[in-house]
Amino acid sequence: MTRQLTAVIELEGDGYVALCPELDIASQGDSVQEARDNLKEALELFFEVAPDSEIERRHTRTC
Repeated sequence: MTRQLTAVIELEGDGYVALCPELDIASQGDSVQEARDNLKEALELFFEVAPDSEIERRHTRTC
């Protein structure tokens, strides 16, 4: 299944923080691309292990 989510990436100190506000998942990296890639990986892992009820709870909380 393909999902389209938001990634907010901001400079913080010497690196970048990436946040998916729909699911409240964040990651970081030394560049914008690294932060984006790390967030993508974190989201993939979340969808692999999280029960459907947790995905729904997080998604409906922000919508």
